[in-house]
Amino acid sequence: MRLQLTLTVTAIGSLLFGITLLLFPDNVALLYGVTIDQSNQYPRFFGSALIGFGTVLWLARKIFSGPALRAILYGSFIASLTGLIISIFQAIDSTGNSLEWSTVIIYALLTIGFGDFVFRTPPPK
Repeated sequence: MRLQLTLTVTAIGSLLFGITLLLFPDNVALLYGVTIDQSNQYPRFFGSALIGFGTVLWLARKIFSGPALRAILYGSFIASLTGLIISIFQAIDSTGNSLEWSTVIIYALLTIGFGDFVFRTPPPK
């Protein structure tokens, strides 16, 4: 049940952030106190990746064991961990506002959650 909830919440969050970044990257950047050049499409690339990530997690929420689930959990842990590292450096750099720390918190929670499924709880077989 906890695994299904984690996958569902992460999928919904990824899809919402992804769609928002894909359609309104300037508005999202302004929330964080950052401006982006119109030629910079990297926020849209990130939004596209989040939509793909969210779709995989949404479809995986009904899987309870097997090598596919293990791969998804390990991939989610690595994505969360690298996102946490990047978000910490970004927040310390302080080019934006204090809302950047919310990203650190989100990635920290995801890293802990997926890390628990990968390392502590018996991994799905």
